[in-house]
Amino acid sequence: MEPAGCGADRHDGADWTLVLGGVRSGKSRHAEALVTACPGPWTYIATGRAWDDEMRRRIAHHRAARIPGWHTVEEPLDLSAALDWAGGMPVLVDCLTLWLTNLILDDRDVAAATEGLLQALWRRPAPTVLVGNEVGLGIVPETPLGRRFRDEAGWLHQAIARDARRVMFVVAGLPLTVKDG
Repeated sequence: MEPAGCGADRHDGADWTLVLGGVRSGKSRHAEALVTACPGPWTYIATGRAWDDEMRRRIAHHRAARIPGWHTVEEPLDLSAALDWAGGMPVLVDCLTLWLTNLILDDRDVAAATEGLLQALWRRPAPTVLVGNEVGLGIVPETPLGRRFRDEAGWLHQAIARDARRVMFVVAGLPLTVKDG
């Protein structure tokens, strides 16, 4: 299997990979490796917002760990515009669940944003790797907001996975192929 579909025959507008896993599972590291297996330069679309000191440290850690050659776009809400901006560069979106959090907290239409994301993915002329936290394997959240987030994340990941060329699940740093082709 080609890492991120970098072959010339793979640029048909449907070449995206979804990488799921738990927190600190190694999913971002694996996703970065998939993208950097393609010729650079690469675009890193970061969706996280620095809400507090802990999140600022996480963001700084991610930035420091990146190898040279990345163009970073910080876009917490409009993923479709960021994907269009990246043009023919291979793209990493990290991460879908932070993007979803931003949409919910800003009271945005999640279904419309998801549809816009899917349309942008179909337009892409280059490989795209999307990272998401698998949150549906844990306990049922206590609050209505937590339950809504869990449900929305599951629906978002299903929508992305349905048309993705590849889906991977990372456990303890080990990537497992769920879908290939």
